[in-house]
Amino acid sequence: MRTKIVAGNWKMNKNMEETEALLAELSAKLPDTKAQVIVSPTFVNLAAAKRSLQASTIQVAAQNMHFAESGAYTGEISADMLLNIDVDIVILGHSERRAYFGETDELLAKKVKTAIEKGMKTIFCFGEELEDRKSDNHFSVVESQLKNALFDLDAEAWKSIILAYEPVWAIGTGETASPEQAQEMHAFIRKTIASAYDASIADEVSILYGGSVKPDNASDIFSKPDVDGGLIGGASLKSDDFAAIIAAI
Repeated sequence: MRTKIVAGNWKMNKNMEETEALLAELSAKLPDTKAQVIVSPTFVNLAAAKRSLQASTIQVAAQNMHFAESGAYTGEISADMLLNIDVDIVILGHSERRAYFGETDELLAKKVKTAIEKGMKTIFCFGEELEDRKSDNHFSVVESQLKNALFDLDAEAWKSIILAYEPVWAIGTGETASPEQAQEMHAFIRKTIASAYDASIADEVSILYGGSVKPDNASDIFSKPDVDGGLIGGASLKSDDFAAIIAAI
């Protein structure tokens, strides 16, 4: 049975005191759930988050990492550095990394390969721009992103992959793909993986929806059979909203 997951991507928000306060609030309000709950603070607060959550089931993920083990990569963070503070989940391929920092499918393939080799779980993000959807290219764009970054992995590696479909036009815009649109794409993603590998891998991988999920739409989105949870942005920065979204799963 696929794991249900609600992950909060905090992006470049919250200092250390604010991080600790939000995690304390969230821990106190955490609903009784079998879903895996993940938060992703900024790099400088990852260690503090781990300390704050020692008695909690909430897990901690990094928002990015470099593919190299070490070297002259100013400002970058390696997998070993994350593992050293007991962070073994990483978000890769977020649309903002692609758009603002020029991350390509080829670069992301290297990052994913490193994460897998280091024994880390990867939340791999992908999705189409508004013009792709308007021109009916959204399926081909998503297929290409998956193929270029992930389809060189062996079957065993997929046990460490969590997918996060994020229609870029619905991130931070207040727009949300309808539950039917989310289901249609998630079903297509499973079909694409099944064609490249087999149905068992496609059926076992958790696919999250990311794009303006809020307490008032989470239940409808999460009710779809191929939607296994959400990668939550702004709403994860408010303990009441994030707790309500977790409860919706």
